[in-house]
Amino acid sequence: MFDSLSKKFSSLFSRLTGSNTLTEQQIEETLASVKDAFLEADVPYDVTEAFIAEVKREVVGQKILGSLKPAEMLMKVVNDKLVAFLGGKHDAPFSFQLPAIVMVMGLQGSGKTTTISKLAWWVQQEAKKRNKTRRILVGSVDFYRPAAINQLETLAKQVNIDFYRAQSSNPVQAAQEIVQQYKQGSYELLFLDTAGRMHIDDIMMQELSAIDTDLKPRYKFLVLDAMTGQESLKVAKSFNEHVGFDAAILTKMDSDTHGGAALSFRYALKKPIRFVGTGEKFDNLDQFYPERIAGRVLGMGDMQSLVEKANAKIKQSEQESAYKSMMSGTMTLQDFANQMEMVGRLGPLSQVIKYIPGMGSANVSQDMLDKGEKEVRRFKAIISSMTLKERVYPRILDGSRKNRVAKGAGVTVQEVNLLLQRFEQVQQYAKLFKKHGFLGKLF
Repeated sequence: MFDSLSKKFSSLFSRLTGSNTLTEQQIEETLASVKDAFLEADVPYDVTEAFIAEVKREVVGQKILGSLKPAEMLMKVVNDKLVAFLGGKHDAPFSFQLPAIVMVMGLQGSGKTTTISKLAWWVQQEAKKRNKTRRILVGSVDFYRPAAINQLETLAKQVNIDFYRAQSSNPVQAAQEIVQQYKQGSYELLFLDTAGRMHIDDIMMQELSAIDTDLKPRYKFLVLDAMTGQESLKVAKSFNEHVGFDAAILTKMDSDTHGGAALSFRYALKKPIRFVGTGEKFDNLDQFYPERIAGRVLGMGDMQSLVEKANAKIKQSEQESAYKSMMSGTMTLQDFANQMEMVGRLGPLSQVIKYIPGMGSANVSQDMLDKGEKEVRRFKAIISSMTLKERVYPRILDGSRKNRVAKGAGVTVQEVNLLLQRFEQVQQYAKLFKKHGFLGKLF
């Protein structure tokens, strides 16, 4: 998501770094490059033109603010305008007001049914943070896509929520049945999966409009496939004209999409994006924060989201244990293995580095990341082949012990030595971080 944009922006601003002045020619050249980057990312021409005009009005004629360098000033203006284009700063995270009926719409192939299971999972996890549980029901009136209803039933079981199958095959009557079950069961949330097509048609819109009028859902979400680029905006405009909706959910944002749909949607429709789907797993659904997305696009990272992911997937006791081992200066290979395992829970390295500031300009290829992933797996296997004493006191690993460990892990002695070198480097970094107080900020 936004990889190509992030690299382009990082390259653009790095050219200006070190300059003491910001000339109109530099501004024109930079904004021309920004325009090209947006158009390559499949942002509509009119949206791109509007964005450039906003930035130009803000920058041209301004003096350098305080101690900011020209590149930093320009980046700040672009960042502020990008945040505004994406929807502005959110003061509070989104949450469902309960009880609520949630009507979920979208074309076939957009990921609508899978998104419902992710939403239910997300609601459950949010409730767990407050030591609460939620009674959730899901149902479907999608009688056009083969096995759509069966798919929702299977997903409901996997996320441990209730599913109801309507007896009627009429979409409006089936929706009424599902709502009746929702009320009788005293559920707090109902996610209703509606029918989709391969394209917009009048019959689908009439059905959706009838269901909307009859049920009066508190929330109406439109699920859009980010890979369809500008086509997703046409779909959204059509749904908005015929049925209306409150917010969008963008799916497949982990794909090779350039992200143009996300950059254009809020400006074009004046409606928020609530969530983005970034994978197939239930927890691959993130809230959409314009200021965080802008940071990723401009290569400034998104440490806040990374910290939230860490807190969600790594227990507090594990974080404290990792912190203590690094602060003590007596970190063992077992500690090292535990830390690699914890980082692995955050996802592939290719995903994690996107949250880290400055990585947009770092020329890290996918091959290098894949090599790093393989190296981590190999290191884990090597440590697993050691005795507990060897993990705690790696200095006892002589030639004989290294041979035994290498055979047990299915690697060479050279690879065992490489692990020990990496471990020594991590220990040195830990000492450096401790000296400068970085560890406390990190944890």
